[in-house]
Amino acid sequence: MSNLLSLILIFIAGALIYRFRERIVGSLRRFEARNAQRRADEAQARFDRYAHYRQTVQFAEEQVEPVTKISVPDERTGEPVSRYLFLGAQFATRQEAEAARYAAIVEKAREFYIDLDRIYLARRGRPHPPAAAGLGLPDPSKQETYTPPRT
Repeated sequence: MSNLLSLILIFIAGALIYRFRERIVGSLRRFEARNAQRRADEAQARFDRYAHYRQTVQFAEEQVEPVTKISVPDERTGEPVSRYLFLGAQFATRQEAEAARYAAIVEKAREFYIDLDRIYLARRGRPHPPAAAGLGLPDPSKQETYTPPRT
């Protein structure tokens, strides 16, 4: 009975895979195409000196919310009109909202580089911790005295 149940489950799984094979194969092809594009971008980035900036902007773009379209009543007529919302501010056109979004993305990327400079340039200006604490210099009270050997 257990073998028959296992066989039925295998046939059902095979039928489902056969039924949805286009979706499965299509999603696998899209996944592979994205991976190939990512590998090509990484190879191209090795020779592009501005690739780091582009990647930083792409990373900042992922962190900023997209522009959303909302429908609100008009202030004068009360008729529903479409507005575009970004960070709580309403814009009349999508171009204005996208311009505000792009400005926010660039500002976020600039903040990253300012923080990066603050972290790494601050290390250059100060000496290493042992030298700053005076641990690099010998303590005169703990110096050994030298006694010459007897002849």
